[in-house]
Amino acid sequence: MKKFLLIILALVMSITVSAAEAPDLFVKKIADEVFEILKTDKDLKAGNKEKAYKITEEKILPYFDFDRISKLVLGKAWPAASKEEQEAFKKEFRLMIIKTYGSALLKFKDQTLNYKPTRFQPSDEEVLVRTEILQSGAPPLPIDYMLEKDGSSWRVFDIIIEGVSLVTNYRGQFGNEIKQNGIASLITKLAEKNADFGKATANK
Repeated sequence: MKKFLLIILALVMSITVSAAEAPDLFVKKIADEVFEILKTDKDLKAGNKEKAYKITEEKILPYFDFDRISKLVLGKAWPAASKEEQEAFKKEFRLMIIKTYGSALLKFKDQTLNYKPTRFQPSDEEVLVRTEILQSGAPPLPIDYMLEKDGSSWRVFDIIIEGVSLVTNYRGQFGNEIKQNGIASLITKLAEKNADFGKATANK
């Protein structure tokens, strides 16, 4: 009976491990889909920003833990903010990410993504997945993803581009504004920046 129970336990453990998607395969699946769209979509090739924003929102951001990212970016200012301020910040920050990184998608042409070996254990709750964008006539662009386990899958809570963390970068920018003028001012400035994105798109 003891041996039988051990066999059952081993089977359950193997099912649990296999059900959890490997973090590097998770990143590869998303990246490959986006890169394929970048290569084939005629609207993107024509510089359609609204299409780029839509792809960012529908194909990339659903895999981000935006609650955690927002808390990490605001740091000590997060618990000090009201619920209304927290929600307003998340809304404007998310929209800014969509428009900033959506615009960046339009700059990709014939680049390819190289995946570096990922070391992790099935029990790990957080994993770093390292990649680099290969581009003709330029050195590789390193892009690393910090992932957290979310059930049987993963979600991104930070991106590190050429050694610069998205979270750390925005924490520094936003922290200065909050320190000088408060979080309400930061939210207003983010809303204004997002509105300027819309005007720039309309003038194209």
